Formats: sequence, C-alpha cells, structure tokens
Amino acid sequence: MARRFDEIEAELANPAGGFDQARYTALIRERAQLEPPVQTQRKLSELRAAIDANEVLARLEAGELRELALEENRALQDRTAALEEELAALMVPQDPDDSKDVFVEIRAGTGGDEAAIFAGDLARMYMRFAESAGMKVELVSESLSDAGGYKEIVFTVNGNRPYRVLKHESGVHRVQRVPATEAQGRIHTSTATVAVLPQVENDAEVEIRSSDLQIDTYKASGAGGQHVNKTESAIRITHVPTGIIVASQQERSQTQNREKAMQMLRATLYDRQRREQEEAVDSLRRSQVGSGERSEKIRTYNFPQDRVTDHRINRSFGNIRAIVDGDLGRIAQELIADQRARQLAGEAQ
Repeated sequence: MARRFDEIEAELANPAGGFDQARYTALIRERAQLEPPVQTQRKLSELRAAIDANEVLARLEAGELRELALEENRALQDRTAALEEELAALMVPQDPDDSKDVFVEIRAGTGGDEAAIFAGDLARMYMRFAESAGMKVELVSESLSDAGGYKEIVFTVNGNRPYRVLKHESGVHRVQRVPATEAQGRIHTSTATVAVLPQVENDAEVEIRSSDLQIDTYKASGAGGQHVNKTESAIRITHVPTGIIVASQQERSQTQNREKAMQMLRATLYDRQRREQEEAVDSLRRSQVGSGERSEKIRTYNFPQDRVTDHRINRSFGNIRAIVDGDLGRIAQELIADQRARQLAGEAQ
C-alpha cells in the first residue's frame, strides 16, 4: 500500500501524456483511501526506530541518561500500542459503496394509521440527521396517509458519505407508544420498514435493457406548482423481470422524473445484485427489510420507557425525543464500531 501511495504521489506531481480529468479524479480518490493506513504505518516505523535507539542507549549508558531513555520508551510504547490498534482498524477492508449517495425508502408496516405516522417520524428523523451532518435531502416520491405520516416515502441523501452512516438503518423499526388516536391510553406496537440503497454512478455497474421496462405516467400530487394534478409529469417504472416498481413525482417535468426514477431503479437493482452476491438471497425486500411483521426488528423505539434499543448490538439509548428529532450520531457510531470489531475478529459476513 505504501509503494502504491508513493506511485500515485509521483504521478500526480508529474502527469505523463497530458492532463486526464477522469484519471486525475480516480488517483485522488485512491490516494485518499490509502493515505490514513500508510501514514499511520510510517508513524509506527518512526516510533519503533526511536524505541530501538533508546534501548541501545539504555544498554550503553548508566545513571540518569539510562533512566531517561527507559522513561521515554514507556511513553513511546504506549503510543505505539495505540497506533497499532488504529492501524488494525484502518486495515479492515472498506465498503466501496460507503462514499455513495443514497435513496432512502420508508414504508408503513403493521399497525394501521399509527404505522404510517411512525413512518413519517422516521422520515423526519433521517432528514434532520442528514441535514445536521451537512448532507442534502431531496424528496423523490410520497404517498400520504389520511391519518398523517406516509404509506410510503422515498428521498435522496447526498454528500458527506451518507451510505457509510445510514446503511445500518435498513430493516424493520418497531415503535411502542400510546397513539394520539387511542382514547383508552393503551400502548400500541407498530412497525415501519427502511431500505437504504446506494446510488449507482454509471450504467456499467448494472445493466438495464429498455425492453424490460414498463413506463407509466400519471398526475403528480407533490411539488410543481400549477403543474400539479394538471399534467402527467409523474413517472412510474416497472422492471418486468424482477417486478421492482419505482416512481418519481417531485420534479416539474416528465423528463426529470423519468431520470430520477431510473436512478432509483439502478440503485435498487444494484443493491439486489450486491446482496445476492454477498448473501445468496432471492429477494431484495426480504433480505433488506423483511416482511414488516412485529417479530422482525432491528430497533425498538419505546416511548413509555424513554428508550431506543438496537437489537443487533444489544444496546439501549435514552432521550428518545432527541433521537427521533435527528440525534442519531451515537447509534450510528456504535453500529460502525460494531461492524469494524466483527471484521477484525473475522466474523463479518
């Protein structure tokens, strides 16, 4: 890795054959991935050399000089141990999709109107979290519930490596609380499913044949001003071989909505292909979000007990109101750390 890092440095300093923007961008990206482990390894080499020098000095000298050398080595060894741990974490293979922008799809599960309201709460939670992290959120499509919230909502999150922090959100989320519509004050349990799909940057990553597509237009019900419900600008695309259906209605023109829908279709097919390769599963929905039944869950939001529990890491977090308002940072970092620990232990799937 260090040799490759030096090769890239040399090529960036002295490009041969003229400037190539695509090549330059690829090299910058590769350099950024290599730099943390390479620089950490080089710091380790410097520390080890200093420790060796002090050991030689301690053998040759006596008295105060020997004690100073030994004392300095104790501090250097502590720093070395910390850097070795850091390097081990950096050497864990990185998910190539971590830097990608994402589509987030949230659907109401079991629980009727309360499930739709909960889906709306999750959408707001992710949007606020993304915006607080400097990411950009754009609505793609929505299906509103009469009671509030969403039957289904899809939006994009762009910038600042969103897949890295949001990919662990895919699955069934369960809420336990007293719904606003509950006159008897009884606690209800409802669910919503979340799917986080990395956006595909180019068609080379997934092949889509036009003959496999069924494209329908309909009147939009979201943004668009005077065009809403007057022109058939919304697009629904069905990928016939897989039965996957995507839609976009938020853009003003049919062309823009078609492109957004195609982007989501590519992301969905790519995620399906990726999961089939990694997990040998047959269905994107089943592998990522399950059926939405109450028994299938990755996280529970218990309002009466002011607690959010992530069942994959068996950790509970207090201050549920703050979390639902977008304070997801603690949970995201715990999940990232858990994945890294399992990879280091050779247990990652």
